[in-house]
Amino acid sequence: MQPSHSNFSGKIHGGYILNLMDQIAFACASKHSGTYCVTASVDTVDFINPIEVGDLVTMKASVNFVGKTSMVVGIRVESEHIQSGKIEHCNSSYFTMVAKAENGKSVEVPGLILNDKTEVLRFLKAIKRASTKKTRQQEFNHASFTLENYLEQLKNYRVRIELPNDYDNY
Repeated sequence: MQPSHSNFSGKIHGGYILNLMDQIAFACASKHSGTYCVTASVDTVDFINPIEVGDLVTMKASVNFVGKTSMVVGIRVESEHIQSGKIEHCNSSYFTMVAKAENGKSVEVPGLILNDKTEVLRFLKAIKRASTKKTRQQEFNHASFTLENYLEQLKNYRVRIELPNDYDNY
């Protein structure tokens, strides 16, 4: 990693790492599908350890799940301090990529062959993440959301609620 990739604290900028991860997700998904792919969403970006200027960065990507036209690409980022050889897990993330034809329409992707317990686990975890995301989106759908169901729960947090009298119109 070069000094030009660093932020004001001297660590490698997270946005730069996300950019690289997006490129890796594209390469992995395109290789699996044999076609151009676009990023549909990024899930669970966990910055675990900082990356230092001068570190060697390795990104490992795998297609963890396939739908009809989409794939979930899991990415693990590791840094290696060149002088000491110390390797640290720095970041993990999941990119949902969609395969596209030249006309821009989504196209079907090949299925996966799961070869070991780890690959089965990754596939199942992707299903669970998608299910949890869908449930969360339904629960907090603006049209059906009822604030009263959550007021008691919010008392446990450092927040004061001061709603206008006509808050239902928001």
